[in-house]
Amino acid sequence: MKSILPLVLVVLINIVPSPLHAQQDIFIKDYLERLENSKKYLILIAETMPEEKYGYKASKESLSFAENLMHIGFAMDWHSQSLLGGRESRDWNTDTVFKTTNKSKKEMIEIIHKTFDETIKLLQSFDPVKLDDRLDYFGLDRTKRQIFLLLSDHITHHRGQMLVYMRLNGLIPPRYVLFQ
Repeated sequence: MKSILPLVLVVLINIVPSPLHAQQDIFIKDYLERLENSKKYLILIAETMPEEKYGYKASKESLSFAENLMHIGFAMDWHSQSLLGGRESRDWNTDTVFKTTNKSKKEMIEIIHKTFDETIKLLQSFDPVKLDDRLDYFGLDRTKRQIFLLLSDHITHHRGQMLVYMRLNGLIPPRYVLFQ
């Protein structure tokens, strides 16, 4: 009887979910809802901007509307597939997927749609226990949870630039969708 008690305790500890694990699961669930909304809003912005304005830049040093859009895709791919998923990083200098050259508005929107879908799929199966894993992020020590948040900030940053470009071209951007 005495030898069975430790075994029962081990089984019970492994069966009952820990509060920390549950919180991490909720973090990913909430994040995915936000990312889905961000996808819808970014695609709506991309669809609203006329194709002939995709090359517009606010200044000669800045990215064009199209370059901002593709940069969001490249960074989303890198943050999710490489930093969180472990896939080898794409090389910006040789990669052609996220370059704007010879791509139509429709093709760019399809790439963004696909990249969001791939990111969402990866994050749906992301092991919440790995949220506390640490990695090097441009010389800074960051958790994978922080990478999730950095990705959201990055999307918002470049999407904001795209909204300004629309205003500078006399367009009214789509109404902001809450819970981005």
